[in-house]
Formats: sequence, structure tokens, C-alpha cells
Amino acid sequence: MKDASSEPNTSTEGSMAPSFSQRVMKNLAMRFQHYLDRSTPYILGRWMFLLVELFVYCVRVYYLKGYYIVTYALAIFILNLFIGFISPIEDPETEGPLLPDYNDKPFMRRLGEFKFWYGCVKAIFVAFWCTFIPVFNVPVFWPILMMYFFVLFILTMKRQIKHMIKHKYLPFSFKPSKKKFAKAPPTAASKISKVDKAG
Repeated sequence: MKDASSEPNTSTEGSMAPSFSQRVMKNLAMRFQHYLDRSTPYILGRWMFLLVELFVYCVRVYYLKGYYIVTYALAIFILNLFIGFISPIEDPETEGPLLPDYNDKPFMRRLGEFKFWYGCVKAIFVAFWCTFIPVFNVPVFWPILMMYFFVLFILTMKRQIKHMIKHKYLPFSFKPSKKKFAKAPPTAASKISKVDKAG
């Protein structure tokens, strides 16, 4: 008689294999990530796409004349991403003072430009599809929400500007890079040509 333990457990192996739908979703996710990675250097094109997406969302909200709660939540979320975009990766109030030559170094953001853009794109995409769900269309007086948002925006930016002044940093750099204009070291060929000319 054959030992049952020596026979391969085909049922277990079959259950561990990914299904067809899982393979398709994994393939789509890999393709999407591939094209997303290829879009990284095209900064202007990516932000133009974001503006078009935001315009389409605003047109839909204006046409429906509703879903102001969704728009308010979207604005708060984008504001939170923006604060991370203009904040340093190391908070000097919790991790010690900044170095004296901090302004001469590239500004290290807590949230990178690509992640900031991608977060905004995903947020607007989710908010757009929320406008197709009637449960999110809560009746509300939209000028109050707008006033709340502007008050929150002013208070948040006031606190962030005070943080910048206190620790002496800028989230944007307008100085040209010194490495860009540095002279290249002389090569062996150039040295030989100089010796020939001198001789």
C-alpha cells in the first residue's frame, strides 16, 4: 500500500495558486505602476492633468448644485497635503535645531512633489465618484463651509509662516545650483594638448 503522506496534496496547492481575477488585477496594477513611474519626470504635464481633473470636478459640482460636504472634505485633504509639501522632513522643534547651512542645501520635504500630486489626483478622483452616490449629497448652506475653510486656511498658513520665520527656512529654492555651473575637471587628453601647445 502507498503511504498517503507521500502523495502530493493537490487540493492545497490548487488553493494556494492565485485565481484568474487575482492575476488580472496584479497585471493591471503592475502596468499602472509602470506608466505612473514613467510620468515622474513630466512635471508640467502631470500638473496640467491635475488642473483638468479639478476643472471637470468643479463643473460637475456646479451642474449638480450639491455635494458641498464632499467638496469641503476634498479641500481639507488637499490643504493637509500642501502643508506636508511645504514642511521640512525634520521638524526642528522635535528633532533639534537646523544646521547653519540649511538654506544652502536642497529643501527636503516631508511630502515629495510626486506624492503630493498623486495624492491630489486620487483625492479628486474619489470625490468625483462620490458625486454619483446620493447619500453624500447632504443639504448644507455652502457659504458657511467656504467661510470655515478660509478661516482654517488662514490660521494654518499663519502658523506655518511663523514656523518658517522662527527656524529660517524656505520651502522653495530660487538659487541656481552651484554644481550646475562648476567647471569639469581637466581630462588627460586636454592635459596632453596643453603640453603640445607649450612645446
